[in-house]
Amino acid sequence: MFRKHLIALLIIPLLAACGSAQTPSPTVIPTQPATNTQPPATSNPAITLTDGLKRTVTLSGPAQRVVSLAPANTETLFAIGAGAQVVGRDETSDYPAAALSLPTIGGYSGYNLEGIVALHPDLVLAGGINTPELVASLEQLGLTVYFLQNPTTLEEMYTNLETVAKLTGHESETAALVDSLKNRVAAVDAKIKAVSNTPTIYYEIDATNPTKPYTAGPGTFVDLLIDRAGGKNIGAELSSQYPQISLEQLVVINPAIIILGDSAYGETPAKVSARPGWGTLAAVQTGQIYPFDDNLVSRPGPRLVDGLEALAKLLHPDVFK
Repeated sequence: MFRKHLIALLIIPLLAACGSAQTPSPTVIPTQPATNTQPPATSNPAITLTDGLKRTVTLSGPAQRVVSLAPANTETLFAIGAGAQVVGRDETSDYPAAALSLPTIGGYSGYNLEGIVALHPDLVLAGGINTPELVASLEQLGLTVYFLQNPTTLEEMYTNLETVAKLTGHESETAALVDSLKNRVAAVDAKIKAVSNTPTIYYEIDATNPTKPYTAGPGTFVDLLIDRAGGKNIGAELSSQYPQISLEQLVVINPAIIILGDSAYGETPAKVSARPGWGTLAAVQTGQIYPFDDNLVSRPGPRLVDGLEALAKLLHPDVFK
């Protein structure tokens, strides 16, 4: 059966379109402290923006009470310094740790609309995992909802940060954060430019059926970030964003590195090596099988840069010593 993180990936609307080595520890995006982050509640001009559903959304001023309906949104709010203004979160928002103390309002299995209303938000921040129907239902209850469209590039992710900053009154802090993220990406780009080899990568999402596991295909951040980190994602040649790939195909392609995006669900290098038929793969024979935090590449928020850095260090450790 599908695991929850794969289900989450598959329902994202396309609105715009252990081995001997250790998995690199992801860097931490600086966040503003929880205190002294709330913007003044008075003397603020109205804020009018067009959201990802092409709706005009107007706030009388920076939102003071925000409910987040998606993990990437929650991470964005805290990263730009608006954590003190968040009063509710979806059940899968588990980063940063400070978010865990917030009330939950449901998630993939259904949202508690009454619970959202009871939090008295002046802004509900929806994301790509949410449906237009949910947005409409919340609006009918008199709530102000902004739909933050999933980015498809790092540049679009920066724009999302700036949008949330406008909605919450944290534009100066966010400008500094975006500059920092861009500098970190540029540092990776400079190092990868010097490498001469491009290893083939099999990124595993779900191997409940090890003869036909799910992987990341074209148009995903996994694909984009592997490419930018100096690797070749074998799933890029498949026909959908989250396709299954047969063991026969894997044997023919023979990836040099296996990355376990499903390691949080119990998959390990030892288990992969013990799978029938997998022992012929080059990655298995050389021990290049690595657990990986899938949240860094599946949540379209600021930690995508952490994901890029972690992948680059994994694929090309020599240039990141």
